[in-house]
Formats: sequence, C-alpha cells, structure tokens
Amino acid sequence: MTKILVTGATGNIGRQTLKHLLKRWPTSELVGLARDPAKAADLAAHGIEVRQGDYLDYEGLVRAFEGIEKVMLVSATAFTDRNTQHQNVIDAAKQAGVQHIVFMPIIRKPDSVFILPQVTEEDLFVEGRLKASGLKYTLVRHPPFLDSVELYVGGNMLETGVHMPAGAGKAAYASRDDLAEAHAVVLSEPGHENKTYALSGDSAVSFEDIAQILSEVSGKEVLFIAVSDQDYIARLMAQGLPEPAAGFVLAWVHGVNAGEWEGKTGDLEKLLGRKPTTPAEFLRASYASLET
Repeated sequence: MTKILVTGATGNIGRQTLKHLLKRWPTSELVGLARDPAKAADLAAHGIEVRQGDYLDYEGLVRAFEGIEKVMLVSATAFTDRNTQHQNVIDAAKQAGVQHIVFMPIIRKPDSVFILPQVTEEDLFVEGRLKASGLKYTLVRHPPFLDSVELYVGGNMLETGVHMPAGAGKAAYASRDDLAEAHAVVLSEPGHENKTYALSGDSAVSFEDIAQILSEVSGKEVLFIAVSDQDYIARLMAQGLPEPAAGFVLAWVHGVNAGEWEGKTGDLEKLLGRKPTTPAEFLRASYASLET
C-alpha cells in the first residue's frame, strides 16, 4: 500500500487534506509533516503518524520522507525564502525515494502578464524544478480561497459596506475544504501522474456581486463603495494588518479586478464528483448568524 505524506499538517490546507484522506485511505498509510508535531495532536488522535520536519532542514526532510511514495507539497508561506524551501522538498524527496509530488501553485492564464508578488515567480520556479526532477508530479492549481473573501472585503462589511478598489473583474473562488478534498482524490487515486488541473470554482463573482450576496444573506442592503488603493490599504491597516500584508492583499484584489481567475475549467467538479461550494453558499454559511 502506498504511504502518503502531507506537508504543512498544522496549517489549514494540510490539515484538511489529511482529514479528507482519512475517508479514502488506510490511516496506517497516512503521514503528516509538521515543524511542531505537538500542534498536530488532533491528527495523531485519529491515528495519523506525524513526523517532524522543516522545509529549511534538508537532512531532516530526507529522514521524514523515508518510506513515503507520494508527497503533497503545501506551498511555503509568502515573504519567506520559498524557492529554497520548495527546492529542499523536491531534492529531499528524490533522495529518499519518493515517487510522486503533488503541488498547489496559483492558477495562471497561459497568456497572462499579471505577477502576484511572492507567489507567481516562485510557483513557476517549482513547476520547472518538478518537471526537470524526473519525479512524477501533479499540479493542482488554486484560485483565490472563498475563505479569504472576508479578508479582502473587511470584517465589518455588513455594517459599513464593501469598500474596494473599482473593477469589474471576477474570480471563480473555491473553498479550502473543497480544494483539500480534491487533493485527497488526486493523492488516493491512480491516473493523475504528470497532469495539471485548474481547480476553479463553479461561479465567478466580482466584489460588487459579493456585496449583493451579503445583502441577501443579511437581509439588509450592503453597498459597494469604490475607493482608491491608498484608502483601501488604510482601511486594512486600521483593522490591524501591517502595511506589507495590506499591500499583499491589495495585489490579490488587483488580480481579481483584472479577471485573472475568472475562468472556469470544471476540473474541481470532476475531481469532487459534485458541484463545488458556491460563493453564495459559503457566505450564507459564514454569516448566517448575522442574518436579521
């Protein structure tokens, strides 16, 4: 039986991927990688083996990958040395005898000139290194997360409205949970070797559309209010985000407004065997307690 390891086991995507794998794969053949295994006690309680490992500790990665055939490489955090970390994982996996790596770059249009700082170029680096490694690979490209909409729009939007830089572009968001389930499908089924999937959601929405959905959820009008980039960053900083983080969020908003992630491929639906969660469904579930 193939032993599967998921990195970033204490983060959202890694933890959720492992929980979906529990429904599809023998627990004895599942491994989570964590910098601090104590933070993965919930996974260990389910019987998942948790190994210690850090992307910057190459020899530790080689030890952690011993006996593993498939690795889910969860992307390293932005504003770190992502290239070194990801290269360490690829090289250590190859040295340890891993056969297949699944990686989650951001969706990118073939002819796009849009660059998301700390993401686009680093993702392209990993894709190139994977394809040159001789390992089997699967690329499961991600759209922006539905879970991040609140961060983009602001936590008090039901009271103050949706204050966003103007733009008519849309994004086919997907929830972290749907993406994690798709990862579990790819990791637990044959036939995904050396393939690339774009896991866009089922329906693309603009920020004005989100304001309309929130109006329906809350039962009161939530206005869309166009603001300058400077005012948008100031609002995020007033909510506690440091300026570099606010600028990073703005870069995602620019991508949405440019229509960078508006395409719909159907790949996510095919892998899940059902329709992905829609923005309306996700926001209704998230803000149901705020309905009047």
